[in-house]
Amino acid sequence: MTSASPRHDVFQAIADPTRRELLKLLGDQEMPVTVISGHFPMTRTAVSKHLRILADAGLVKERKVGRETRYRLEPEPLLELKRWLSYYERYWENKMGALKRLVETGDNDEEQAGSPLELIEPETNK
Repeated sequence: MTSASPRHDVFQAIADPTRRELLKLLGDQEMPVTVISGHFPMTRTAVSKHLRILADAGLVKERKVGRETRYRLEPEPLLELKRWLSYYERYWENKMGALKRLVETGDNDEEQAGSPLELIEPETNK
């Protein structure tokens, strides 16, 4: 029995910095694996494994042209990531606004802005 859902989700696929670089590289043009692997200090096999994970998540599409396989970015699955991040963006904007008020006014109102460290670091249990 086969599953219609991808083996890797978008979040798993972009968790690796090499795969994020691959997405950037493929953002502008379609490329064969031989050209792609020239941009990374690893074997072509390793690059192919990263491309397979991105393809499993639906982030890249492959197409045969003669004897070579070319890859291109498929950006639609990134919308899931954008939606998830946009929910948390409001918290970041609130903290940045509080930091801006603190810096501009020099007012250290603990109730409104919190300490400067709280504005840039997550709370820790003391």
